[in-house]
Amino acid sequence: MSALIQFFNLILYQPLLNALILLYTYLPGRDFGIAVIVLTLLIKLILHPSSLHAIRSQKAMAKIQPKVKEIQKKYKNDKQAQARATMELYKQEKISPFSGCLPLLLQLPILIALYQVFLKGLKPEALTASLYSFVPNPGEIVPALLGIVNLAQPNLLLAFVAGVLQFFHSKISMGQQKTKKGEFSSMMQSQMLYFFPIFTIFIVWKLGSIIGLYWIVSTLFSIGEQYIVKSKIKDQNAK
Repeated sequence: MSALIQFFNLILYQPLLNALILLYTYLPGRDFGIAVIVLTLLIKLILHPSSLHAIRSQKAMAKIQPKVKEIQKKYKNDKQAQARATMELYKQEKISPFSGCLPLLLQLPILIALYQVFLKGLKPEALTASLYSFVPNPGEIVPALLGIVNLAQPNLLLAFVAGVLQFFHSKISMGQQKTKKGEFSSMMQSQMLYFFPIFTIFIVWKLGSIIGLYWIVSTLFSIGEQYIVKSKIKDQNAK
């Protein structure tokens, strides 16, 4: 277990902490909130290829849903044959049904590492122990955004904004998955559409404003990715 913790610290915790301190030290204005925003954008840019792949797979999955339903109808009494036919369809269409989970699987450990950075990494004694030799120790850090928002305290407005953006992101993501009213999948989509934003508000309120700021910027970036892919697909279909 200790080896796993050391690996986590080496691969995620320390690099994120040092990147944040570098941004805080050298960005004009020495604003901690701006440093968090820039770090979030850098993380999203690094994960951008996997996110684009997941979005394209999501839309491809939505496109073949009529064929999936035909298979389900044809083999409704044989679940094994249904599963084989469905997987064969995915193989023919070159679609991975699990690719949509990849961004989430990548972002979850990053979110945990960032929470650890914000929770304990910014204390003077933690900085001394965790900073690389080429990263200057900034001393006491003022956890504020533009000198107005105290990121060290929970902020209901940030939590609410994060929840609203999560709603729009979920709505855009589910928009391609057309289901008939009354179907189980349609009911699940409707429930999740409202559950995720409420859950986001609760999580951001509990974890604090810094996580809220990260969540807001990250979600805005993801919404932008959705629109870019959607526009490209429309352009390709128009040709």
